[in-house]
Amino acid sequence: MPTVLRDGPYRFYFYSHEGSEPPHVHVDRDDRSAKFWLDPVVVGRNVGFRMVELGRIERLVRAHQTVFLESWHDYFG
Repeated sequence: MPTVLRDGPYRFYFYSHEGSEPPHVHVDRDDRSAKFWLDPVVVGRNVGFRMVELGRIERLVRAHQTVFLESWHDYFG
């Protein structure tokens, strides 16, 4: 599970076996988890994040979208 970014309490990463899916990133904090599709940026799954925090995370994903997409394509080819 390559970690792409850490920002405050959040860890953004990929699962190494998900290269057949469209580009996305997972984010964890404590016992909460979410999945964001990257093009376009859309919440794919949310487990435990409140809407306000999920919005904050979405803004981070948008701010780092290019880095996430480049990392995805570098890792999965």
